[in-house]
Amino acid sequence: MKIALTGKGGVGKTTLAALLAQRYAAQGMRVYAIDADPDANLASMLGVPDPEAIVPMVEMKALIKERVGATSQDLGTYFSLNPRVDDIPERYGLRLGNLRLLVLGHVPRARGGCACPENVFLRELVSHALTLHDEVVILDMEAGVEHLGRGTAAGVDWMLIVVEPSRQSLETAGRIRRLAGDLGVPRIAAVGNKIASPEDRAVLEQALPGLPFLAWLPHDPELRAQSLRGRGLEASAGVAEVIANIMEKLQG
Repeated sequence: MKIALTGKGGVGKTTLAALLAQRYAAQGMRVYAIDADPDANLASMLGVPDPEAIVPMVEMKALIKERVGATSQDLGTYFSLNPRVDDIPERYGLRLGNLRLLVLGHVPRARGGCACPENVFLRELVSHALTLHDEVVILDMEAGVEHLGRGTAAGVDWMLIVVEPSRQSLETAGRIRRLAGDLGVPRIAAVGNKIASPEDRAVLEQALPGLPFLAWLPHDPELRAQSLRGRGLEASAGVAEVIANIMEKLQG
């Protein structure tokens, strides 16, 4: 199962990514959790004791130069567009039981897009992860589909757009939906978060017609407090039930 989560910053996509990753791992499945958001918070959501000590993949310049043949500092140098990355998740992923965490880091955008060595390396790594057969891959993305290309999008089983009752969140969700559809992502669905009333749910459904909602997560002050403490998440019985229902729908 390969699941990409995206949405406007602050809507709760990293919280959902962490809850899904933990639940799959608790069921004995081998999980790769990939933090592809430049504002990386997945480690703290998973309860990593010192998340700031994690070196993002993009900052491993010696490794990138070894595999790609150059870094962005090597101007005018030819480099490989298909570097070897098949050993990276196991060798460099932070082990948390059945779960491996990879933090990709941020590549500054260049004019006209970036085909720099670091970006090539990260894209190839994501592409490889999406071809793994026996593992669950949870991809926590920024508010878009930047880490996916037309060749890799088909490897995503589900793209979940996390959305809250706000105009900015809805605008971002609509844009992501169009981009993901253009790339050929097979299945796109939404998860409503921070739902405080039936009116909130109705607003989201009306604003995103035709986009199926897999679940509705209530506004949960305790879960928010846990995320702020950065010591990992422990879902309430109600939230755990919603997560289980999401997983059942994804599998079906």
